[in-house]
Amino acid sequence: MTATPETRYAKSGDFHIAYQVVGEGPGDLLFVHGWISHIELMWEEPGLARFLRRLASFSRLILVDKRGTGLSDPVPLHQLPSLEERMDDLRAVMDAAGSGRAALLGTSEAGALDLLFAATHPERAAGIVLLNSYARLAWAPDYPAGIRPEQATGLLQAIDEGWGKGVAFEALVASQSDNTAMRSWWARYQRLAASPGAAVTLLKSAFETDARGVLSAIKVPVLVLHRAGDPFTGPEHGRYLAESIPGARYVELSGVDHLFFAEDSERIVEEIQEFLTGVREAREPDRVLATILFTDIVGSTEHAARVGDRRWRDLLDGYYAVARQQLARFRGREVDTAGDGLFATFDGPARAIRCASAIAAGVKALGIDIRAGVHTGECEVIGGKVGGIAVHIGARVASNAAAGEILVSSTVKDLVAGSGIRFVDRGEHALKGVPGQWRLLAVTTDARG
Repeated sequence: MTATPETRYAKSGDFHIAYQVVGEGPGDLLFVHGWISHIELMWEEPGLARFLRRLASFSRLILVDKRGTGLSDPVPLHQLPSLEERMDDLRAVMDAAGSGRAALLGTSEAGALDLLFAATHPERAAGIVLLNSYARLAWAPDYPAGIRPEQATGLLQAIDEGWGKGVAFEALVASQSDNTAMRSWWARYQRLAASPGAAVTLLKSAFETDARGVLSAIKVPVLVLHRAGDPFTGPEHGRYLAESIPGARYVELSGVDHLFFAEDSERIVEEIQEFLTGVREAREPDRVLATILFTDIVGSTEHAARVGDRRWRDLLDGYYAVARQQLARFRGREVDTAGDGLFATFDGPARAIRCASAIAAGVKALGIDIRAGVHTGECEVIGGKVGGIAVHIGARVASNAAAGEILVSSTVKDLVAGSGIRFVDRGEHALKGVPGQWRLLAVTTDARG
């Protein structure tokens, strides 16, 4: 979890508006989240926290909770702020943060606010970035891209009845429908960002807002970013903005989420950075294809009890010495060890299988048998290590292996065709915590090569 920046308060009339300032970049970037927000809980979702940290790496990032949401003063439902009052709040935050001029980043419903602010106060707006946003949300005869009345009614009712339980998660973050941790965070975020009544009232206000009339008056640079598969506000909304705002640049992104941070948010940051600074930072690869190898000692607990702690430590040292010798031979990279388990990665599945076979043969002289699991898949690079679902699959494959067995996923078997390595089918298996059925195969020949 990322450390939460200090939350401060700006005074807008009689109301306190919560804000944070992060980063020391040369230009200010005022980020207004759509619909509801909670600027401290944002930092508790890893993907969103990474997105914010990246923005702050090239800007002085200012985060704000709109009046009536998050950590800003709550207000009665009939007094939730108009766009004009929200503009007052943004000016108050900029003044308190010492920002004379800032670029505006608005997602979803916040786009209309940013557009009106820039049209009304162009001297304080350095530019606008609109992300999965729109000028009008509701359908109209001259705006067929909008959400139709019956759909709006159903959505408002679902929010009223299911608020605080993660309602609309699948609709807003379709790519993460099976992500229980993110769903739990979203449910908590809802509860703390706004009351059910405020959430419904704010969304009703969004359905009633139409900022199309100000688009031609925008004189600052504008970047429109929109997901091609956004199920809530389709890309037609983004295209309309770009076509209607003089000089606006439109970038359509792949993906199916309305909430922006769960799918390739680094691409979004790259576009924003280039728009604001003229420089696109070279992206470090954050996902790589790798072959995963897990090995562990069969019957380690019983073996340790039989030979005693000192002898067992000597055996473990010998086991790891053999394993590391073979890793070096087959170009494997040790990622982690725990107890009697070894986790390594390879740039090819045949080398991983041959390494596992060589380790198994080498430790027999120590009176030890191992089991091993091999899988190839796309892994997330995390601080020099790798993680993600492919790693979990590799561990589960290993846990299904019998004594002395090297078990592989069908992906590995398909990738080593022509290598001379042979397999026997072990059938389909349910791997704990991994969706679907997985066909596993055992290596049957001496694969040391």
